[in-house]
Amino acid sequence: MAEKRRKFTAEFRERAVRIVTETGKPVPEVAQDLGIKETTLASWISRSKRAEKATPEDKDALVARLTAENAALKKENKELGMERDVLKRCMVLWVK
Repeated sequence: MAEKRRKFTAEFRERAVRIVTETGKPVPEVAQDLGIKETTLASWISRSKRAEKATPEDKDALVARLTAENAALKKENKELGMERDVLKRCMVLWVK
């Protein structure tokens, strides 16, 4: 039977990473203490390091990309809502 995936809160992940980075304890020891797999904790640490290395230009580009994507999705959502309304009206006429 397959294992059910555990979900961890962002706060738990941040604290686990902080334990490793601030105390200098080895990853396997901290992972065992917390009851998680070493690879999971190692991936959280590497993700945290990458996020710290991101330059302000990278963050600005990310914000700009997400803003543009958000605008496009809002436009698409509006169009889909209008299409849905048209189809509802057609169904009313078709039923009559």
